[in-house]
Amino acid sequence: MSTPVVNNFMRQQGFPDEPADACNMHFAGLYFQPRIVFPLVLLGVVLQSPGIFLFLSLLLWWNVLLPGFNPFEQAYNRWVAGPRGRTPLGAAPGPRRFAQGMAAAFLLGAGLSLIAGLNVLAWVFEAFLVVAFSALLFGKFCMGAYVFHLLRGEAGFANSTLPWARPRRPGDE
Repeated sequence: MSTPVVNNFMRQQGFPDEPADACNMHFAGLYFQPRIVFPLVLLGVVLQSPGIFLFLSLLLWWNVLLPGFNPFEQAYNRWVAGPRGRTPLGAAPGPRRFAQGMAAAFLLGAGLSLIAGLNVLAWVFEAFLVVAFSALLFGKFCMGAYVFHLLRGEAGFANSTLPWARPRRPGDE
């Protein structure tokens, strides 16, 4: 059975409501990418490596511009979903791509700041990345998708997808 937190996360990412089992499998698939990217971000922070940040930025920009060719989703579909009989991941909807674009921009900022010797600015970008990835992986809250909905003037919807938001019942205003 999927939890309200997982359902809120899936709605926040731009996916329609699904039966509980399908929702849980889909959710697990969506977490494949950040579970790989976040440790690499942490490695970049520890090493203060512009190369790691720029590589990850390029990779995430690829995902935003060519969502049907996301290498993380292709790897998940081939090595996880296929062998386990799970539904493969498709191209990311707008809120998920926007979140990837935000992460790509912050990664680019960190990498370029390090190259330019602007270490304090790099630390600011890195801190935002660590906070955002921590909220995503440990709190099931995607800051980028939330901002996407706010920028579209959908504050009520965005707030209804927060991890602590109660599920809406028929007749709720």
